[in-house]
Amino acid sequence: MGISNWDWEVGQKTVVDSLSPMQGHGWQEEPYVSDDGETLAAIVQVDEGEFSIRVNDAVWENTFEKIWFPRFSPDGRLTALCQQDMEWVLAVDGEMLGETTDYVWQTQFSKDGSVIATMYKSEERYAVALNGQPWEEVFENVNQYTLATDGTHSAGVAQVESLAQADIEGFKKGIYTVVVDGKPWANRYLNVWTPTFDAQGLRVAAQVRTSVYDYTIAVDDLPWSQTFNQVWEPVFHPEGKFVVAPVRVAGKWGVAKDGALDWPARYVQCLELQFSEGGDDLWAIVATSYGKFTACCNDAAWSKTWPVVLDLVVSPNGKRGAVLANEDNANFEIVVDGTAWSGVYDMAWPVTFSADSKNVTTMVEKGGRYKVLVNGKEFSRDFDRCWPPVFSEDGTKVLIRAIENNSYVRIVADVAQF
Repeated sequence: MGISNWDWEVGQKTVVDSLSPMQGHGWQEEPYVSDDGETLAAIVQVDEGEFSIRVNDAVWENTFEKIWFPRFSPDGRLTALCQQDMEWVLAVDGEMLGETTDYVWQTQFSKDGSVIATMYKSEERYAVALNGQPWEEVFENVNQYTLATDGTHSAGVAQVESLAQADIEGFKKGIYTVVVDGKPWANRYLNVWTPTFDAQGLRVAAQVRTSVYDYTIAVDDLPWSQTFNQVWEPVFHPEGKFVVAPVRVAGKWGVAKDGALDWPARYVQCLELQFSEGGDDLWAIVATSYGKFTACCNDAAWSKTWPVVLDLVVSPNGKRGAVLANEDNANFEIVVDGTAWSGVYDMAWPVTFSADSKNVTTMVEKGGRYKVLVNGKEFSRDFDRCWPPVFSEDGTKVLIRAIENNSYVRIVADVAQF
């Protein structure tokens, strides 16, 4: 169900009256909530060595030996990784999806939730599984997997050549490559990192190490002709016109476009490249000098810097940016358009822009209490716990999902209330 179909009537609803363990349950783990705020889930012990998941005030009928990583898919289904008869499987709404195997982990979803992916291990071989079905070919090692936006394709880094202990010369010949839908690229590299799909899910780019000292970007197994001292994760233009990546040249960082420098190498650090939705603007986190980080749009950095900057978020129109700034994991600030909001917090979460790019919301924690903010202004009360707020489609309302007084509540507030 799309966000426009959620309940956006202003007001508060108590979804779960009491979060205390239900009768007969030994204990209950931390809760998770659905995107629309209508459902809360938590792993519960229903008997000795038997576990299930509480869903609001009901419980999955099936029980398992172990359960972990409960997560809601974008289409509202509840998933978890479960052990049964000493083997693991993905469960969806309490039912096993696919066959059990040695281990599954790292659940990911397609944008619409129709495809659920996990890492998959069987008899010391590894693959990616989509909706419980693993790749036809399995490998000695697979990691850093990713899923195309629509879920039709998957990719990961795989070891495709065996290597004896201390076989340095064998390593130099290359033992890693990118695997797309279970099919490895032809070339072999010393190392490969962060395979990334284009918006259409048809092309893949990755960081590759071509020799002991040389790094570059490979796009569909074709490395750029230019190599660098170091590179970071590549990004496709939204229309697939070209690929950009942070690159290090002579000790300084810039941005390369299809292998040629586009932003001069003048930064101490450059990472987290993000295009605007239309592709006209390119943002990054940069360090203008040692220990001085900020955000940058089209090679123009904000004037103010901070010791640590994380979690860059770009507005839909590409003209606004926001980051979290802190002092070595303390004193968090929310910075929007280069200016910090007034509060300083023990912890903060990445912001969300409204669809029209006009409003900004986030959640913060201070002194063990959680608050929701819109455009730097706090909601009228704080909470025992909450989850990241969500804007309505028109950006005029915000959904607050929170725990207070041992109850889980769903609140729809008008942006004007802040």
